[in-house]
Amino acid sequence: MSRAVGIDFGTTNSVVAVMEGGETVVIPNNRGERLTPSVVSFGGGGEILVGTAAKNQAIINFERTVVSVKRKFGTEFSLGVDDKKYNPEQIAAIVIGRLKESAEEFIGEEVRSAVITVPAYFNDGQRQSVKKAGEMAGLEVMRLINEPTAAALAYNMPRGGEGAILVFDLGGGTFDVSILDVSDTVYEVIATAGNNKLGGDDFDTALVHHFCSEFYQQHSIDLREDLMALQKIRDAAEQAKKELSESDATTVNVPFISADKDGPKHLEITITRTGFENLIRKHLDEIDELVVRAMEDADVEAEDIDRVILVGGSTRVPAVQRLLDDRFAGRVMKNTNPDECVAAGAAIQAGIMSGSVKGLVLVDVTPLTLGIETEHDVFVPIIERNSCIPTSQNRIFTTVTDNQNEVEIHVVQGERSQASKNYSLGKFTLEDIEPARRGTPRIEVLFDIDVNGIVHVSAKDQRTGNAKKIEVSPREKLSEEEIEQIVSDAEQHRRDDEVFLGRRQLIKQARTLLVLLKTKAASGDISDDDEVPEINELVEYIEKVMQGDDIEQIRNAIETMNVYLNELAVA
Repeated sequence: MSRAVGIDFGTTNSVVAVMEGGETVVIPNNRGERLTPSVVSFGGGGEILVGTAAKNQAIINFERTVVSVKRKFGTEFSLGVDDKKYNPEQIAAIVIGRLKESAEEFIGEEVRSAVITVPAYFNDGQRQSVKKAGEMAGLEVMRLINEPTAAALAYNMPRGGEGAILVFDLGGGTFDVSILDVSDTVYEVIATAGNNKLGGDDFDTALVHHFCSEFYQQHSIDLREDLMALQKIRDAAEQAKKELSESDATTVNVPFISADKDGPKHLEITITRTGFENLIRKHLDEIDELVVRAMEDADVEAEDIDRVILVGGSTRVPAVQRLLDDRFAGRVMKNTNPDECVAAGAAIQAGIMSGSVKGLVLVDVTPLTLGIETEHDVFVPIIERNSCIPTSQNRIFTTVTDNQNEVEIHVVQGERSQASKNYSLGKFTLEDIEPARRGTPRIEVLFDIDVNGIVHVSAKDQRTGNAKKIEVSPREKLSEEEIEQIVSDAEQHRRDDEVFLGRRQLIKQARTLLVLLKTKAASGDISDDDEVPEINELVEYIEKVMQGDDIEQIRNAIETMNVYLNELAVA
C-alpha cells in the first residue's frame, strides 16, 4: 500500500507532512523550504512556476500570477493564459501537485492518497473545490478535516491527557477558532466559529492603504491605480508586518515606485507597532468577538479552557498574542510551530485512516445549521449547527394543496428563521407525487453529511417510493456579506425571528380556521340563510387581516373565527 500524506493547502503557504516511525515529519520542497508559497505563475514560454519562484517574479509578471487562490474557491474567477483558462481548482491542483512531487522524492515511492485540511468555516461548495483540486493533482482525497482539528491532533498526540483545547487559527486568508474536548484518545469538536474572509492578508491590506494614502498626501499620485506599484507595496507591507513583530517601528523603502514630470518618486514611510495596531483594530475586535462566540456556543468560560493552541503565521502579531494573553493568561502555548502543525495533524489523520496510527478517534462538527425552506419562507432546521459529523438526519413533510403532484426542496444553510435570510445551497424538485388531499402524502427529506463535511440531500415519497437527491454544487460560495449575516445577524435579529415565526404560526392557524369557515358556508347545511353572507363577509375580513403584519389583529381574527365556528356547531 502506498504512503498517505497530510496536506495543509493554505492561503499564503502550503505544507505537506508524513508519518515516519510514529512521528510527523514536515517534507521540504525542492528548494529545501518547509513552507511552499501558494503562488502559481505562468511564464511566456509555457513554463509554470510554483512557490517561491513564482512569488519572486510576481511583480514583473503580475497579470499571469495567482496568489491567495484559496480565497477564490467557489467564485467565478478564471485566469486566461494564452489559449487556456484556469479556474481556482486547477490553480490549486498545480500547487498540490508540486507538494505531491516533493513527498514522492522524499519518501522514495509514489504517493496516491492524502488527507487535506480546510478552514472550519468553509462551506460545502468550497470543500468540494478543495477535494476536486486534490483529485486533479492525482491524489485520492481520503478525507477533508478542519484545520483547527488537525492542529489539536498534532499538538496533543504525544501528550495525551484530557481537557478543553481552544485552537486559534489565524492564517493568511481565513480565521477559525474551535473548542475541542479531549478525553484520552478521543477528540471531539464541540464548537467552532470563524470568518473565511479574515486573515493576515487583511492586515497587509490595511498597511497598503495606509502607505498609498501617505504617498498620495506627499506626491498627489494614487499608487492604487498602478497594479505593478501596488504589488511592490503589498510585498513591502507584508515585510513591514513581520518586522513589527520584532521591533517597535520600521521604515519602508521602495525606490522608484512612480514618477511624474519632476522625476522618479520613492516610497519612504516609517510606521510604529502602535500605528499598525490602530490600523488593524477593527480586525482585532472581530477576532475577539469570534473567540467569545465560540466559547458561548461551547457553553464554557475562559477559565474552563486548559490550553490555547496557536495556528497560522499571523498569530505572531504581538497584538493578537496580547489579545489572547489577556483572556487566557498563562495557557497560550507558544512552543509549537504555527505554520506546520496543521499539516502535521493531517498526516496523523492520514496515519489513522491507513492504519499506521492506532487508538485515536476524531469527532468533527458542522459549523452551520442545515435545513429546508417550507411554506411562506420558513426555515426548518434538519441538522443543527455543531452536530458531530458524519451524520444523517431526516424529517417528514407533506403537501400544502390538494392533489399537489410535486414539491420543491430548497436546501438552506444558516441561523435565521427566514429561509431568504440564509444561504441557499441548491434546489431540486420531487415529481410524480400521488394525488391526494393536502397533508396526506408523506415526503421524507434526508440530510447526510459525509466525513468531508459535504452535504447530500434526498427526498422520497413514502407511498410511491419515488425519490430524488442532490449533492451541493462546488460553484457556490458564501460572500463576505453573507458570512457576516450568518454568524452575526442571527443573534442581532433574534427578536425579529421570534416575531416572524410567531406570525407564521398564527397565519397557519388562521388559514386552517378559514378553510373550515369556507367549507361551512359552501356546505348548505346552515339553517339560517342570512348567516351565509355574514360568513362570507367575515372570510373577506380575515383574508385582509392575514395580509398585514399586525399580530394582535391576527390573534383577534383567530378568536373571532373560533367563536363563530363554535356558535355554528351549537346551532
